[in-house]
Amino acid sequence: MKPTQPGVTDAEGFNAILDDLAHAIRDRRPVEGAPLRLVGIRARGVPIAWRIAERLKEIGDLDVPVGTVDITMYRDDFGQRANWPVLEGTDIPFPVENVEIILVDDVLFTGRTARAAINAICDLGRPARIGLAVVVDRDGRELPIQPDYVGRRLEAGPDERIEVKVLPIDDCEGIVRVPHRHGV
Repeated sequence: MKPTQPGVTDAEGFNAILDDLAHAIRDRRPVEGAPLRLVGIRARGVPIAWRIAERLKEIGDLDVPVGTVDITMYRDDFGQRANWPVLEGTDIPFPVENVEIILVDDVLFTGRTARAAINAICDLGRPARIGLAVVVDRDGRELPIQPDYVGRRLEAGPDERIEVKVLPIDDCEGIVRVPHRHGV
């Protein structure tokens, strides 16, 4: 039997957050005239980006291309991990020059994942702007990176993690608090 995890948001709340993020992106884009592109950060940022793109098409008649970025080789702890990393690949099927890219991720915590994704994108060209959309913005930043679009802001203790569950990666959807497993 699986231990009960304290839920923050269920599937219905998670979907409402995705709707809110899509509306915010549609309504508050700071770059006029630059084409909009979404880039999901592997792993959970990818299905979240696709879902936001679907909503943008429904609510704003915006057909927004979606790409995927794998930050494995850009991590600042790359050589410090015990296991050899698995590369899943970056797939950005559009030029990044002079477009507005919104990186999409599940949780913004230290800022290191976002920094790695920015570096990966900039290696492909020079966008007009890079923004950041996250389902959860939690405390604990180590770098001066802030999201432009936020679903929920949550505080968590040092021995607590915030996880976003999303189909098809997970078997359910929502946001949960879980004990931090040190050394993982």
